[in-house]
Amino acid sequence: MTSEESGKILQFLPFSSVISSSFWHKLTQMKIDVYALSDEPVDITGYYTNQSASSRLPACLNVDYSSFENHHASVVGRNGILCQGLLQNTNTFEAFKDINKQAAINKCGEQIWNDILSGAALLNPSLLTRFLLLTFADLKKYQFYYWFAFPTLVFPSKIILDEEPKELDKVLTKDELHQLQQAYDQYKATCGQSAFLVEKNPDLGFKCHPLKELANLKDTTWVGFCDPSSLPTNPGWPLRNLLALIAYHHKERLAGLSVLCWRDEVRDGQRRIGSSLLIEIKDVVYPTENETNPKCLGWEKNERGKLGARMVNLSNSMDPERLANSAVDLNLKLMKWRLLPELNLDIVQNTKCLLLGAGTLGCYVARTLMAWGVRHITFIDNGRVSYSNPVRQSLYTFKDCLNGGQPKAESAANCLREIFPGMISRGIDLRIPMPGHYVTDAEEIEKDVQLLADAINEHDVVFLLTDTRESRWLPSMLSAYLGKLVINAALGFDTYLVMRHGQREPWNPGQVQSEKSKGVMRGALVGRQLGCYFCNDVVAPGDSTKDRTLDQQCTVTRPGISLIASGLAVELMVSVLQHPEGGNASAEISTAAMTTVQQHQQEPDNKEISGSPLGVVPHSIRGFLHRHQQVLPATEAFYNCTACSPLVIKRYAEEGYAFLSEVFNNPDCLEQVSGLADLHKDIASIEDWDYPEESEESND
Repeated sequence: MTSEESGKILQFLPFSSVISSSFWHKLTQMKIDVYALSDEPVDITGYYTNQSASSRLPACLNVDYSSFENHHASVVGRNGILCQGLLQNTNTFEAFKDINKQAAINKCGEQIWNDILSGAALLNPSLLTRFLLLTFADLKKYQFYYWFAFPTLVFPSKIILDEEPKELDKVLTKDELHQLQQAYDQYKATCGQSAFLVEKNPDLGFKCHPLKELANLKDTTWVGFCDPSSLPTNPGWPLRNLLALIAYHHKERLAGLSVLCWRDEVRDGQRRIGSSLLIEIKDVVYPTENETNPKCLGWEKNERGKLGARMVNLSNSMDPERLANSAVDLNLKLMKWRLLPELNLDIVQNTKCLLLGAGTLGCYVARTLMAWGVRHITFIDNGRVSYSNPVRQSLYTFKDCLNGGQPKAESAANCLREIFPGMISRGIDLRIPMPGHYVTDAEEIEKDVQLLADAINEHDVVFLLTDTRESRWLPSMLSAYLGKLVINAALGFDTYLVMRHGQREPWNPGQVQSEKSKGVMRGALVGRQLGCYFCNDVVAPGDSTKDRTLDQQCTVTRPGISLIASGLAVELMVSVLQHPEGGNASAEISTAAMTTVQQHQQEPDNKEISGSPLGVVPHSIRGFLHRHQQVLPATEAFYNCTACSPLVIKRYAEEGYAFLSEVFNNPDCLEQVSGLADLHKDIASIEDWDYPEESEESND
């Protein structure tokens, strides 16, 4: 009768995977932000414990959000044992299915075997407990396919026992258990390895040693390991590779070896190690095949008990707001995978935008800003939603028109939060004071001016989207004073203008003022030299709503114009933000400039491409829908501009609201302050010049 026939074959409890939902959230983030299209394996970590509260629980290997961090064993708890793993996330479900599973686990097994051969596993026993995780993440449906492998070497092929494993409290006395527990705690505080040696000395009691001292193995020494199993007769999966290590380095000593399956449990508030197992190995059977590397197995079975992948669907269990928060920016982050790796999405998302006007332009600009990932939008408008608005203004519905109409600014802000709860949006019901519109309640208007100034100061970008020219003057002047980036959009019947104002530093009385404008129509101008919406005007803004018919009071345009202008306005802002110079980006006037993608295609070795990765950053875009044409003029700041002139800004800095009150009641004041009045006189004097008549000289 052979030893195999007369003894019991030792069987091991395989690992069962436990995946926290936080792992999938982190994988989603890493896939979008870091891995992109790469399907190369990456290092991760997992952990198991040798502390089980029930004998019916499986031996669990856990992964969570921290698995992607290169942490130490201290973060997995007192009884946590850190394991090294490999994650391979595929780009398609077909690639996930087509992976050669046997080749994949053999590669991991080869790595374990090499660590055994080199002795590295003696110094660091955690190298023996590796795992492999194959995944495919369907980020549109939030379904995750995965398959775990816990590679174990078939070496030896069988372990023969003379008797069933015994619980430690049936082998040792209570005092001996206490001594062993103290010896282990002392060892763990200094070494903390998952496998160790236990030396039993009749006089000195127990003492634990690192596994690397295996060469000094004595008959009275046990080999111990942290056992994740809670079964009364079966040790956990990590013992298999530990026995392979011992079999390779001390083959002659494996038969007759005592193995301590260390289980450090807490039950009813009491720590107990008595359920640890002591296994006496009688004999060993080795593989008959003469192979370089032992066979490797360990793929986890699915919930049906068969070898196969599993799938988890998180779409129903996730918080809808959190789900939306991670999904809304998916399209943007996908841009970085292939097309625009230089794209800086954080700077866009963190930009606070102030929209002056919640009409047709304001609604479309807000929606486009949201699509670009902007999270902070404030509306300023004093109108109410009318019955003609919802069909043209996308943030309103018929219900908003009832009972006299809801305030536009507040309704628009509420709608943004309904579309995406993660939006930080608010509405300010405010009528912007304007030149030429006489002030009747000075105290109320002064409050409005201060509210507008505070709002501009709290935001990074100001969009001018109001109906009238003069309503843009005060925000233009205040933005120039505060050094804010201004994007302006204005509509005609079949024409449109989108432009950025020249962005300079906030007003400083000691700063050097710009020289008088000469006008530039070719080349490029740096951002601080660019003009504003009023720089091309030679008259001050006045009351443009006086004595107007209905068609003149309303913004009558071809319906598609507002969508085009709104989209261009936001794209211009994003292009400025992506430029290395930001608001000081030079203004291009040529549409022949290439995007970063095109530049890389033509110059693949050029790693330092200047400018915005999104292409040209013009000063202004003038469009003519009747001939489907766009031009990109750039003009220098006008020294006598009624809005951004240093003469006007200085007057406001010195007098504050007193100066504004004068402007509101008498717009001619702006022409006096800016120097336009003197310019008019100079032009008039030139026109009135009395040129002498040419005399006809006789040839006689």
